Parts: sequence; C-alpha cells; structure tokens
Amino acid sequence: MTWRHPHSTRGLRFPRSLLSLLASLLISILPFSIRAQEPEDVVRVRTDLVAVPLVVTDARGRRVSGLNAEDFALLDDARPASIDYFASGTDRVALLFAFDASGSAREIVTQQHEAAMALFSRFGRGSRVAVLHFGETVRLSAGFTSDATTIEYSFNIPAQATNGTAIFDAAATAVRSFDGRGGFSTERRIVLLMSDGLDTRSSTRYGTVIEAARLRGVSFYIIHFPLFSPSEGRLAPRPPAKGFRELAEQTGGRYFRIGDVQTALSPHPHYDLTQVFQAIENDLRGQYVVGFYPGE
Repeated sequence: MTWRHPHSTRGLRFPRSLLSLLASLLISILPFSIRAQEPEDVVRVRTDLVAVPLVVTDARGRRVSGLNAEDFALLDDARPASIDYFASGTDRVALLFAFDASGSAREIVTQQHEAAMALFSRFGRGSRVAVLHFGETVRLSAGFTSDATTIEYSFNIPAQATNGTAIFDAAATAVRSFDGRGGFSTERRIVLLMSDGLDTRSSTRYGTVIEAARLRGVSFYIIHFPLFSPSEGRLAPRPPAKGFRELAEQTGGRYFRIGDVQTALSPHPHYDLTQVFQAIENDLRGQYVVGFYPGE
C-alpha cells in the first residue's frame, strides 16, 4: 500500500508483515509549514518537513494503535528512505472546543466541562486547548493555552438573546484560529464542535470550511444533540443543516449524535458525554504522524 504526496516522488508503504491488518489508509491532512517550537519537550525539525497524519485500520475497520516508526516504510522512487519524524496518538494535540451558546444547547454544553477537561488531561504535555462560543455571532473565549483554570472558566456560557445560529461561520473561525498558533506541523489539530446542528445565520459555505480545514490539517469531531419536533404523529429529530455532518466525515474526524425523545421531553435534560469523549480519545490514539524531507 503506497501513498504519494502530490508534490513529491516519495511514497509511504506498509511492510508485508502488516498488510494483513490494513484495510484502509486515510490521509486527511495536506502538508503545512512549521511556524515555531513549543517551549517544552522541544523537537527540532526543519521548516520543509512534510508531516502527514494518517489512520491505520484492520480488516473490520477498527483503528490499529501501538504501531512504531519501524512498522512503516517510506520509499523514494522505490528506494528505501528514512522517516525523519514520527509521532502517535495524543503526544501533541491542539484542541479547540466550539460550543453552541444558543437556546437549549447552552445548558447541555455547561454540563460537560468535567468530561472535557478529563479528555484534555490525558493528552501529551505539549498539548493546548482553546474555547470558542457561537450563536448569532462567534467569539473566541480563550485562545490556545495549557492553563486549566482559563479553560474551565470558558465553559461558563452567559445567557444571551439570539436570533439564530451561525455554525459554519463558527467552524471557519475555529479553523483560522490555528493560523497564529505558533505550533508544529506535526501536532494533531482538532475542533470538537457541539451543537444542535441548525444553522440559520452563516454566510460561510460548508465546503469552504472543509477545504480550509484540510489545508491546515484540522479535523472536526462533531457532537450533535438534535432538537425534536412533531412529524407524522410522533416526535422526530430535526435534520441538521447540510454539511454539518460532512464537516467531520470529510476532514478525518467523527460524528456523534446523542439524545432521544425522552431527553427531548425533559425540561432539564442531562447528557453524560464521558463515553463520547473516551471514543474521541481512542480515535486519536489510533492516528499517527509521519514526517519526511522531500528531495532527500
């Protein structure tokens, strides 16, 4: 199995001993340049390093974790070449929480701060978190930081009147937030977006967001808690805006839908997203970043 970067003659191939495990190789990120180094756990690389996040799955579609650089082979015109950078799982993550602050979504989001902080605590020490709130407008509540107090405070979303929700505008802002990040091309860049999925105010098209996310190496993980409305004599979930689910499916992330009729009828529904956050962590642990210098 071989992957070739569109601007290089190199290919990424798995050794024969692993071929029986592999059903697919998902390349969700295009190369992007390194801007700076983190103050701790310094990794010295040149600015022309091409870093490719990838996913390995077995024949049943389950992600394969625990692989090392020795389990991969890099080829240059069919000749063995060195892997100049390798990282796995959650070694270095830049995670942005994008929270829907409109209507009932606000109450659901504020319930999740403990589970969300537990997720972040299991990432590597070079990881950072940011928080963004959105309703009719979009606001970056906390820029990228490792300070837990700042992040926890950002989970307190003030009540506000809203005339709509701009999901795709918020998603576009989230992607751009990585531009001034001062991070590595080798970090995993994740947006965890929680919303009811009903976009009524965005001026940004979802395809534009997906393209920008791919160029910057950003994956969306979507947690959808739908609203319910009468349909043919029963309550049914309202479908999300077109492109909402695609944000996850087309950027290498995942989509989760939570809630049912019972929670929809409750005046104060409670959602425990611990298992969802655990699934996201497991998903990230089954991802790898392989880096090489083109032309060497």
